[in-house]
Amino acid sequence: MKEFLLNLFFPPFCIFCKKEESYLCQDCFSFFDIQPHNLCLCDKPNILPYPGKCKKCQRKNLAGLYFALPYQNFFTKKIIQQFKYDPQVKGLAKSLASFIIAYFHLAEKPFTPLHNSIVIPIPLTEKKKRRRGFNQAEEIAKELVPFSQTQLVTDSLIKVKETPIQMELSGRERLTTQKGAFSTQNEEKIKGRKVFLVDDVYTTGATMEECAKVLKTAGAKEVWGIAVARG
Repeated sequence: MKEFLLNLFFPPFCIFCKKEESYLCQDCFSFFDIQPHNLCLCDKPNILPYPGKCKKCQRKNLAGLYFALPYQNFFTKKIIQQFKYDPQVKGLAKSLASFIIAYFHLAEKPFTPLHNSIVIPIPLTEKKKRRRGFNQAEEIAKELVPFSQTQLVTDSLIKVKETPIQMELSGRERLTTQKGAFSTQNEEKIKGRKVFLVDDVYTTGATMEECAKVLKTAGAKEVWGIAVARG
């Protein structure tokens, strides 16, 4: 009912062409090129025949990354920054999730989650979540659950330390600031499960790698990343 009333009195307009339809209309959706490659986690990624990681990255806790768009693209940056910092366009989560779903449909190796898979969004601290109004990763994850036929878990991975805005830091600084920033609880929901970590953007991978480390320490079987875009 709340969403119906908001759409009635404040109808969504496409953030690019301003057409009254949705925050991203079908015409503008078609401007985005879904990337077809499977890339490693490296700073200088290698194209792989299937999602995973190269020999150089075998020691990383993250098993691999699925992503749909290159973040360097102007349109990608605009839509993600709008979604991240404008609480009025929460509905963009459906469009951003659609990019990921489109990627999975195009992938050579289809998305086939195990029966005991779970989806966990990268968490925010409660302070930052209240300031933003919502957790953007959680909203995207909610839209992915029906497609992936997995369970959404939002109370097992928590952020316990406020960190600086990652875009303003170097790769080394990101690794340092993320250490000790996350913790787990309700670990019975994690043990033995294949976890898909969801975020809007993957850049250096410092955040996802730290999350993967604490999840594997808590008993997760595997941890994979899913992002709308990669920097």
